Amino acid sequence: MGKLFIHLQRIVPHHALSRLVGRFADSGVPWLKNLLIDTFIKVYNVDMRESTRKKSADFENFNDFFTRELSAGARTINGNITCPADGTVSAVGKIEHNQIFQAKDLTYSLEKLLASENVSSFIDGSFITIYLAPNNYHRVHFPTEASLQSARYVPGKLFSVNQLTADNIPDLFTDNERLICDTTTNDKSVSIIMIGAMIVAGIKTTWQAKAYPANKFHSETFDTPRQFKKGDELGQFHLGSTVILLFQGHVDWQVHAGDTVRFGDTLA
Repeated sequence: MGKLFIHLQRIVPHHALSRLVGRFADSGVPWLKNLLIDTFIKVYNVDMRESTRKKSADFENFNDFFTRELSAGARTINGNITCPADGTVSAVGKIEHNQIFQAKDLTYSLEKLLASENVSSFIDGSFITIYLAPNNYHRVHFPTEASLQSARYVPGKLFSVNQLTADNIPDLFTDNERLICDTTTNDKSVSIIMIGAMIVAGIKTTWQAKAYPANKFHSETFDTPRQFKKGDELGQFHLGSTVILLFQGHVDWQVHAGDTVRFGDTLA
């Protein structure tokens, strides 16, 4: 069954499927969006207790539900590095020269992930990969105080990013579309990468009015770097995916691969 799933991903038209699903997810027809939301909550056992809005009728469409906000005081921000999202740690550790562990015998390079040759800050640095399952809260936050220098959206494929796919498709995170945010904290480089995935209808940041258009490279450099506090919202996935954090130098991680984590938890 696993091999069939991998094969289907290789032949399915990723972006066409995602656009089709996106149309349903953006629909405001009451009976349709309520049916989609209620079915999703039931199938994936979504915990709505922390959500500001709790009923399907409270949301404009499925995407509005999927990117739902937390109620005030639902989380506290802990650790020198706080968890940026709800999910599961799929990999964590040291960057071996310029190679990041993906799964089993698979690694990928900093140059491919960051779509840049300028990766010296992260050589032999530290990384963590967090997978967001469908039932998770899907907003992403800054893991540290951050000075945002630049951001770039890199178009790509939309393979699923679950563990089965990570185990079997080389360069998964460097082939998929992604948003790369270049920041500094305490004079050290931190990169926050939001990875798109199968049927993700978009990646949106707090400083952009809409999700980045698919298949179109977009780069922005801020003449005056944008300042964010630890725990401030960075952006959101319109359907689920993965977040990768890169840090310059050594990080004393307090979590391990396989751990369930939530936004606000201590990572280091």
